[in-house]
Amino acid sequence: MAKENIIISLGGSLVCPAGLPDKSGGIDVVFLKSFKKLVLKYLDSKKFFMFVGGGAVCRDYQKALLEFGADNKERDWMGISISRLNAQIVKQVFTEVAFDKVVTDPVKKVNSRKDVAIFAGWKPGWSTDYCSVMLAKNMGIKTIVNLTNIDYVYDKDPRKLKDAKPFKEIDWKSFRQIVGDKWTPGLSAPFDPRASKMAEILKIKVVIINGAYLERLDNFLNNKTFIGTVIK
Repeated sequence: MAKENIIISLGGSLVCPAGLPDKSGGIDVVFLKSFKKLVLKYLDSKKFFMFVGGGAVCRDYQKALLEFGADNKERDWMGISISRLNAQIVKQVFTEVAFDKVVTDPVKKVNSRKDVAIFAGWKPGWSTDYCSVMLAKNMGIKTIVNLTNIDYVYDKDPRKLKDAKPFKEIDWKSFRQIVGDKWTPGLSAPFDPRASKMAEILKIKVVIINGAYLERLDNFLNNKTFIGTVIK
């Protein structure tokens, strides 16, 4: 029986959570080992295509570039570079089961018998969220799991406003009203606006899960009730 194809958009801040109060910065090796252990459980029935983002480190570099007059294209290339660094780490984590190169072009199909393929940033204007949607389009995949650092999609920023309302399920029209239409390099959003517009057109479902709690991803992959938001 053919294996199910799963796309995971892995937030860069899960790989390198610089700035968190309980972290001194650097790669979160503990998370990556736990993430690997979880993924390996499902390789008998699933193949994973993982897009690795730049995260908080990326935004720090892009902010510094902006201070010195860098334009959006230059800032975007910085994000792509850091995405590729993070992806190299993730590829090494899965080295025995992964395609031997980090893939950067999401419009080409990966011809490999390996069960894991790691993707990174491609070119300016294409976030890893947008790249994941394009791969889903090309491979006929209808679900993307976005591992990030929030529990749900909210109607406003819960870090600033205590009355922010969480959504367990939300339609694309309502979600796009929350995130808007404009994308800029380093934008921090549950799923970026351009990717959201394309996902709505293609009728792709995006599942937002807090990657810090891998049992939630485990529950989703096992078709159990999970904590997170479904956008469709």
